[in-house]
Amino acid sequence: MSEKKDMEENIFLIEKAKKAKENSYSPYSNFKVGAALLTENNKIYTGCNIENSSYGATICAERTAFSKSISDGEKKFKKIAIASDLNDLTFPCGICLQVISEFMPKGKIILQDKNGDIKIYAVSELLPCAFKL
Repeated sequence: MSEKKDMEENIFLIEKAKKAKENSYSPYSNFKVGAALLTENNKIYTGCNIENSSYGATICAERTAFSKSISDGEKKFKKIAIASDLNDLTFPCGICLQVISEFMPKGKIILQDKNGDIKIYAVSELLPCAFKL
């Protein structure tokens, strides 16, 4: 894939993640997060964070997207974009990084900063010592 086409794809995923965050159910933190996950079959699955008054039952946007896609039979992924209402990068939490590492250890994590610049990280950069059996 050309660098230009790859960047267009990244921008498209960021926009999908931004749209997904609008469906966030976050009455406790008021911290809306959206994710857009790209499969190797070029399907996009989105997710948002879904909070619960029993905080342990909360599910992050990234894991929501993975749950939806895996439930549909998708198990190979290329990249995931994450967006929030922060004015800076929103990195996945540790649990999400472990899930991301399970299903796309060679994948990319796409984030956008407050200036609109896109930052791309390899999963292994953000979780260099992932748990593996």
